Amino acid sequence: MAEPQEEFKVTGKQLKDKVEQIIKEGNVRKITIKDKDGNVILALPLTLGVIGAVLAPMLAAVGAVAALLTECTISVERKK
Repeated sequence: MAEPQEEFKVTGKQLKDKVEQIIKEGNVRKITIKDKDGNVILALPLTLGVIGAVLAPMLAAVGAVAALLTECTISVERKK
């Protein structure tokens, strides 16, 4: 059975803040960032142990991607 998924459409400027918000909500297994054409730009697998020092480079990557995109979709796979 597939994991529950949500999708959020955001601008590049909103991307990093939205990803941080989603991570803080918890219960997230994977975050996928797609461009406006649906191409996967970045996939972030998240586990229970992803905190602090491991999370910082992921958010830096999200920030770099955000600078390149005008609009994108965040697909969130949550744990049941």
